[in-house]
Amino acid sequence: MATTTVQISAPDIREIQCKIIGTAPLMIARFSQKAKLEMMAKHAAGSTAKKGGARNAKDFDEAFNNARYISPEGWDGIHAGAFRAAMISACRLVGYKMTLARLSLFVVADGYDHLDRTALVRIHGPKPERSDMHVRNATGVIDVRTRPIWHEWSCELRIRYDGGQFTGNDVVNLLSRVGQQVGIGEGRPDSRQSAGLGFGLFRLQEADE
Repeated sequence: MATTTVQISAPDIREIQCKIIGTAPLMIARFSQKAKLEMMAKHAAGSTAKKGGARNAKDFDEAFNNARYISPEGWDGIHAGAFRAAMISACRLVGYKMTLARLSLFVVADGYDHLDRTALVRIHGPKPERSDMHVRNATGVIDVRTRPIWHEWSCELRIRYDGGQFTGNDVVNLLSRVGQQVGIGEGRPDSRQSAGLGFGLFRLQEADE
């Protein structure tokens, strides 16, 4: 019986660092810890949970802070996985297999959220402002969502990539497409729920800046 020899090369994992500068507002919408705990309590109560109980007054400042990712050191961040997902999505624009990109692109975290240890990329800039926007729920009912928004922001990204799949220039160009065509956060052009609001766009810092 003929035998087949398989040769597997060692992974060639490299790292590149890029600074991105926002060209459109950045909006974050974290699922709040309070809402998660309330949902868990309702599930734990099972059939004894109250139906149609009184609706508590909404604290919009609390909702604003609950929608933020904050590190133990006090800085705001964005889910590191958001950048990875955006680069994988941008692969559709250049005909590259998204399944391979999932195994070849990774974003190094600057830190972790103080509540649930979500991996974060730090947002540099002034403190966020509170945004109160009307939205339409899945049931068609109009509601108000309170979220943090940055009008001036930047991030310093560290991206690990498979050198057997991408060159450093490939990664830079892919990230540039994310900044101009895909976007990050709520209201981005690549939003699953809508065509977006044009939020979350950015450019790469030039070498002479």
